[in-house]
Amino acid sequence: MLVQFDDVSLDFADQCILREANWVLEPKERVALVGRNGAGKSTLMKIMTGEQAVDAGEIRFRDQLRVAKLQQELPTNVERRVEAVVTEGLADIEALIQQFEQCTQAEQTEEMQAKLATLQRDIEAHGGWHIEQRVDTIITQLGLPRGRTLSELSGGWRRRVLLGKALVAQPDVLLLDEPTNHLDIATIEWLEHTIRAYPGAIVFVTHDRYFLQNVATRILEIDRGSLRSFPGNYDRYVDMKSELLATEREQNAVFDKKLAEEEAWIRRGVKARCTRNMGRVRALESLRDEAEARIKPQGRARIAVQNAEQSARKVIEARGVCHGYQGEVLVNNFSIKIMRGDRVGLIGNNGLGKSTLLRILLGELEPNAGSVKLGENLQIAYFDQTRRELDLTKSVAYNVGQGKDYISVNGKDRHVIGYLKNFLFSPERATTPVGALSGGERNRVLLAKLFARPSNLMILDEPTNDLDVEMLEVLEEQLMAYSGTLLLVSHDRQFLDNVVTSTLVFEGNGVVATYVGGYSDWLRQGGSLAVVDRPKASADAESSKKSDETPSLPERGSRASTRPKLSYKEQRELSLLPGEIQSLESDIERLQHEIAASDFYQQSHDVVSDTLQKLAAKESLLDEKMERWLELDS
Repeated sequence: MLVQFDDVSLDFADQCILREANWVLEPKERVALVGRNGAGKSTLMKIMTGEQAVDAGEIRFRDQLRVAKLQQELPTNVERRVEAVVTEGLADIEALIQQFEQCTQAEQTEEMQAKLATLQRDIEAHGGWHIEQRVDTIITQLGLPRGRTLSELSGGWRRRVLLGKALVAQPDVLLLDEPTNHLDIATIEWLEHTIRAYPGAIVFVTHDRYFLQNVATRILEIDRGSLRSFPGNYDRYVDMKSELLATEREQNAVFDKKLAEEEAWIRRGVKARCTRNMGRVRALESLRDEAEARIKPQGRARIAVQNAEQSARKVIEARGVCHGYQGEVLVNNFSIKIMRGDRVGLIGNNGLGKSTLLRILLGELEPNAGSVKLGENLQIAYFDQTRRELDLTKSVAYNVGQGKDYISVNGKDRHVIGYLKNFLFSPERATTPVGALSGGERNRVLLAKLFARPSNLMILDEPTNDLDVEMLEVLEEQLMAYSGTLLLVSHDRQFLDNVVTSTLVFEGNGVVATYVGGYSDWLRQGGSLAVVDRPKASADAESSKKSDETPSLPERGSRASTRPKLSYKEQRELSLLPGEIQSLESDIERLQHEIAASDFYQQSHDVVSDTLQKLAAKESLLDEKMERWLELDS
């Protein structure tokens, strides 16, 4: 056991975050926290770091437990060197060493010697005598350019530096809050690999369902103050959650029927007689209390896209488009016909020109060569990932209604407050300035504003950032039902798979290839993405040396031009690995089935703990075997 919650409760004003919640975090688990925006996922992480106290209950930590958190916000001081930022992760240990050095220079009394012994024990327990070596190791493992400043790095590489800062402390528990936000596909895949290989326990929050499926070994759901634990991956959680909700609805229906019958009885009793069965009256009062205490699930978002009159059949035609900046070719000889009703996804890593190509296709930017022709009768709705259209000083209602109390939705006037309820904004929240909202709420404001306008051509540039899974699913349903034409830029692989019918893939050297289907369809065809998101050049000799040693981000589907010959021992190992992997997968499936049984947690703690540890060991060994197989096979 690393962390244990015993009957933990926490309320913020009138919002219940946790109610008598129980949960145990075991070693080597990879736990995904899921729940709606505002349910309390980030708060639970703050409880684990000690930043947030609880109202009731007990939280127990294993002795000498080290917890580190990957901060969600990128650093504001961008002139610090990478090495200095990573070293900040050892600030606690550096403080202990500083205290130790001060004590060695003081008069050596018995009290001082006892303090020195305590400090030395704490430093050794945290491996604090080798700070430089630990920093060097992390920088090498993550391929970080130690001598460069953060200002020379992209957002993806800055997040990679912050991960190094968290990992250098060698935490037993690593907390990751939305680690995939604003990362491109190559960096997300690198992060998946890094997390799967991490020896400690990981608790993370993400709305990237592909990432959830590939990484999580357990799903922990925060729902109306309750913590529910679901062993296994995300797909298994979805199935089990569906069954739980169906059972809950049946139980609530039975309860509500009984309450209605008792309410009818008490009303008849008042008229019919003066004396009543007081036991039954007390039972009714208990039912009323239970009904009042029951927290009803929040309503599902009911968003709807307004369709304008049909556009011409041919929406966009591009011929021989070429474009670039300062000698760098982004698009070379690109041609396409986009027809009415097409849903086109743009796939590519950061810096390859996806947003630039969108602007060219919309006629906002003149290409260096080639031509673009737009169809007739286009009404365009544009979702901008930078949220330029939002006035942060004005309220949600003002931004959506543009200062008016009523907006026209499908030809009918609707009060803007009522319209915003469909996007899960309460009347109080609808009058809140946009600047005070979370990232997910701001995206919902932009979607509400966008969908209030009739359109037949919709452009969505990274619409999924910060949205919770339920909102993503509702958005997917609406986009699939949209009768207009859609152009979508996203690094959310599951979202692309569910929404688009074709993809434009940036494969490097100006090549933008067209494929039928979504991300997985393109992947099955052996495609690979170009990667240009690397640290910028620096005159620092040491930085240049480190840069040469830095491994590039992985390119899916790419292989070395020459394959080294395997030894006999390696060839035999490679031939045995598929059978070993299949055996491990069977063992893991059997253990997961055993854990999913309804009476599993009713067994003794030792049996439960032993089974969970076996599952974690098997999954860790499977990861090792898979990595070795990939290494030998390539």
